Amino acid sequence: MALRNAVLAALLEGEASGYDLAKGFDASVANFWMATPQQLYRELDRMESDGLIEARLVQQERRPNKRVFSLTPAGLEALASFTSGPAKPTAIRDELMVKVYALEVGDADAVRTAIAERLEAARAKLAHYERIGSRLLDGRTEDEYLAGAERVGPYLTLLGGRAFEQAIIEWAERALRVLEQRAAAAR
Repeated sequence: MALRNAVLAALLEGEASGYDLAKGFDASVANFWMATPQQLYRELDRMESDGLIEARLVQQERRPNKRVFSLTPAGLEALASFTSGPAKPTAIRDELMVKVYALEVGDADAVRTAIAERLEAARAKLAHYERIGSRLLDGRTEDEYLAGAERVGPYLTLLGGRAFEQAIIEWAERALRVLEQRAAAAR
């Protein structure tokens, strides 16, 4: 999947500046697509050149003027075309998993520390997703939201991100227990 598809999807929320997109990316599509602000700005320029988005200049007092982007009909068509195609499974590339796999020949303490850091990061990300979910639900139950919201895609992807982080938490907790038991048995 290209970054442009994630940007097109993020712009379904409405008009946004590059800064707003970079900041909002974390709250909308970051649970399944990561991009640096530099990558995002380069892609916005390409997408504007390709006619997928359009920009307008917003005058601001006491701050530099900003460009805000919105989808064009061609952008909506490109996004619709993307959604109609098959979704390719993602291959996981995770440096930590390689370190865990090679645990017995490396620095076991460093690997344990890396797993603990991943655990804390997953917990923090899960808490972030929970805050986003509460904001999306806005006092409604999940069933009420899913039955009546104009767009359920953001919430459904949030559910996927939460499930992923929960799985990482379960794995990391178990891996740390196993490593602690093995270290205790070796003493």
